[in-house]
Amino acid sequence: MRALIKLALASTVALGSVDGAFAAEFSEGTVKNVDVNAKKVTLIHEELKDLEMPAMTMVFRVQDGTLMDKLWEGASVEFIAERVDGTLTVTQAK
Repeated sequence: MRALIKLALASTVALGSVDGAFAAEFSEGTVKNVDVNAKKVTLIHEELKDLEMPAMTMVFRVQDGTLMDKLWEGASVEFIAERVDGTLTVTQAK
């Protein structure tokens, strides 16, 4: 019986982390400012449902420097923002 309970708990934890890994979805925003040297971008964005955050203007770290080519002032972008080491970070953009 204990083995069954341990297996059920382990499965719940494993499935919970898988769901979180695939939960991110693209959001829309407009680039207000870009700081290439600091790898940061200011976005005017719609509600970020994955992060439970209302629409606002805020600064994000950009995870990969190659994304900076897709982020220029005034550009309309679709992006995924995630918490990476506690910092709001753009992990994908198109």
